[in-house]
Order: sequence, then C-alpha cells, then structure tokens
Amino acid sequence: MASDHVDVLIIGAGLSGIGAACHVRRDCPDKTFAVLEARDAIGGTWDLFRYPGIRSDSDMFTLGYSFKPWTDPKAIADGAAIRKYVRETAREYDVQPHIRFRHRVLHAEWHSDSARWTVHAQRTDTAETVVLTCSFLFACSGYYRYDEGYTPPLPGVEAYAGRLVHPQHWPDDLDYTGKRVVVIGSGATAVTLVPAMAQRAAHVTMLQRSPTYVMALPSHDRLADALRRWLPAKAAYPVVRWKNVLLSTVNFQLSRRAPNLVKRMLRRAASGRLPVGYDVDRHFSPRYDPWDQRLCVAPDGDLFTAVQQGTASVVTDTVDTFTAHGVRLTSGDELPADIVVTATGLNLLALGGLTLRVDGTDVDLASTVAYKGTMLSGVPNFALTIGYTNASWTLKADLVAGYVCRLLRHLDRTGQQVVTPLPPPDDERVPLIDLRSSYVLRAVDALPKQGARAPWRLHQNYPRDVLLMRHGRLTDEGVRFSRVGEVAASANPQRPVSFDRR
Repeated sequence: MASDHVDVLIIGAGLSGIGAACHVRRDCPDKTFAVLEARDAIGGTWDLFRYPGIRSDSDMFTLGYSFKPWTDPKAIADGAAIRKYVRETAREYDVQPHIRFRHRVLHAEWHSDSARWTVHAQRTDTAETVVLTCSFLFACSGYYRYDEGYTPPLPGVEAYAGRLVHPQHWPDDLDYTGKRVVVIGSGATAVTLVPAMAQRAAHVTMLQRSPTYVMALPSHDRLADALRRWLPAKAAYPVVRWKNVLLSTVNFQLSRRAPNLVKRMLRRAASGRLPVGYDVDRHFSPRYDPWDQRLCVAPDGDLFTAVQQGTASVVTDTVDTFTAHGVRLTSGDELPADIVVTATGLNLLALGGLTLRVDGTDVDLASTVAYKGTMLSGVPNFALTIGYTNASWTLKADLVAGYVCRLLRHLDRTGQQVVTPLPPPDDERVPLIDLRSSYVLRAVDALPKQGARAPWRLHQNYPRDVLLMRHGRLTDEGVRFSRVGEVAASANPQRPVSFDRR
C-alpha cells in the first residue's frame, strides 16, 4: 500500500469490488492491486441500506460468489447476513489490507504513451487529494447514487407534522412501534419494508401509483437443505447454484415468449394467498408485461400474509396532497400516518460519478458502446461491472471479474499492454439496461449504449454468457490488443472513436 502505482485499481468495496479483488488474488497472483472505497466499511449496498427487513431479492446461491459457498440455511438472506458474508470473503482472501477506505474517486485519465491511468481521488475524512496510477482500471461501484435517493415532488409536504423518511438513509432513532405508517412505492424496497414494519407498527399501508408483480418464493431451498446432509458445501453449492440459474432463465424466457401465460400464473398465485374477494386486478396486476420491470420477491409470501392478517394493506391511488396528519389521495380518501416512508426509488449515477479522459479528450459515456457488457468503446484498459437485471447481480459480476483476469493474463502472455474495445460497424444502438423502471428511464440517456449484436449486445442470459466470457475467444472484431504507443483506434479507421470534446 506504500506504492502509488498498482497493476489493477478496483473502485468500490461492495459485493462486486470484493469479488473482483478475490478474482485478482486467485487468478492473477502476480498482479498488485488496490481497492478504493468512498465509505468507511466493506459491503457497499449491504452496508449502506439499514431499513427494516433489508434483504436480497435474489437467492444467495446465485447472489453469492462462485468461489465461496453460501452455507447459511436461509436462501433469501437479510442484509446483515450478506454483509457478514462479503466481509468473511474479504478476510479469507486477504483483501482487507489492500482496501483504502474514505477514498472517493473523482476522475481518471488514460495516457497512451505510458499505457497507464492516472486516478484522482479525494479523502472523505480530510478532503486531501490522492493521486494513483494503474495499468488497468476496474469500476465496481454500481450505478446509483449513495448519497441521495430519489424523491419525487410531494405536494403539501411542508404541512405534514409527522416523520418523513427515505429508506436509503434510515434514521437509527426511528421507533415505529404502534405507529401508523404509509409506505409510498411498490418496488422491491416497499415490498420488503411493509411486512417487516407490520410486525411492530399499528398498521402499514403500501400506497402505490400502479401495481408491481410480486412472486412468493420459499426462504429456504429444499434441494440445498437435502444436499447439505450428504455432500460437502463445495460440492452441493454449484448444483444448487445451477438449478436456480436454470429456473430463473426459464422464468425470464417464458415471460418474454408467453407474457400472458406468466401474467395468469402470477395472478393465480397472488390470489391464492390473499383474502377471498380481494381486488387482485387492481392491486397486484400491472399493466406491463412480466420482466419489463424486475419481479419483486416476497419470501414465504410475507407481504401477502401481512395483508391477509390485516396488519398491512395496499392502496392503489395517487397523492393529492399531504395534510398535517397524513396523505390525502386523488380519490378524496385520507390515509392517517405518523410516519411516511418514501420508497420511491434510486438516482442512477454511472461509474459512481467518476469522469474519464483518454489522451486529453473527455469521454462522453452516452456515446460509448459497451463491449461484452463490461468494457467501453475507445476506452483502453478499463472495465465496469453492471449485473443482470433479470437475475442475480453477482452472476454477471463474477463473469466480468473472471473475464478481466483472462484479459490480464492474455496481455502478459502476448507481451502486449493495452486492450481497447472498438465501436460496432453499424449505427444501431439500444439502452444498456433493458428495463422500463422509472429509475432507469430517468437516466437512460446518460448511460453507455449497446449494439445490435454480439459482442456489443448484452443478452441477459447467464449460460450463454458463461460460454462467451469464460470460454470464448479473447480476440474478435470488437477489440484490439496493442503495445505501448500504438494507436488503438487505427484498427478501425472508418469508425473513429466518439468522444465529447470540451
């Protein structure tokens, strides 16, 4: 850590960043590396979010790392268990000494003459500027703002006399025991919060503008429980992992090919867990198709159970105005509330706010095209991690980290120093994140794009990506390997690299 230069510089010490560091440890033991983390703890999302019930909406056999078996009995784990797992992994692979906490990365510049990145960071505790250099820059910071969640305009909120809370910054002193709570939102956070708070609150109302698909899944995996009795963890883990991968892949593909069938199945499942005569179509039947937005998971159907027991309710309406004692709806009804929780979403922030420059020219992220979903056209020796939207984030993060290590070994083996993705030969572009969720649509124009076909197209298909990223060729039409001083873009003079010149 005394050196200001490392072979690989990883940004972020969350689930992705710790996984990337472990991959470098395992697959490239001769490489030096460091991890820069803006906060003061390991865990990323799982350390930041502390609201009641915080948990994964993916099973831990796929959200866990491929190289470290998940051994906890619960397949859908809470935030504390996930945080513990990530920290255990960092200790086991001796990653902790390589983490520099309270280092917020601001910008990075690539220099072709030395084949190095110069990275500028600022210490969040002292405001000191820190400069490092690296041969490969690996952004594992996710894609949303840690300092600010999304809150839409709330008419009349200044008149509200109760407590207003956003889940991203949950106050330690908030006691909701015996209180009337309104949770505004219908996404994964709201679906988690409502049944958790209903255990202690007088009543919790989920106020949603429109419904979301909610799918009940068991919190324990029967196959995993059975295999643990007969097999060691390292043998049982991949079996359960692949079983869950294939089930989620079938679920997604069926949703795409037969959306009406999946709609009927989800509606029937919800109806069976709700009170007789409940208006399922109004409150649990969205207008969009399954997987146009992520499906929300209710472990053991906890949300449906809370509604069935009367400790929680769902109201589908819009806010007219806040009042002193609650929320008045467009319908004229008023929801009394001692506490209002605005589970209204995230603000996207590509690369955690990091700006890039290549040989003196600022990179306009929106004009770049993702190569294999992990590198950006015209940006040398750089990778970013964006997980799956239709499956566990870590499945893709694991593949990306393994792929980066393959690239590093290839460079060493061939005596080259630079790998630069090239833009596709046509002009067709689609959004990088293929979801119609509001938080994505608000920021989609600022994100990198995808091309029309591989290797510039992300398929949201883990088995297919395993073949591409673990076993596919490293050299193809979408990438150029070169030595120090060579101009990467010259391999494709008809398609000059696009940057925003300022």
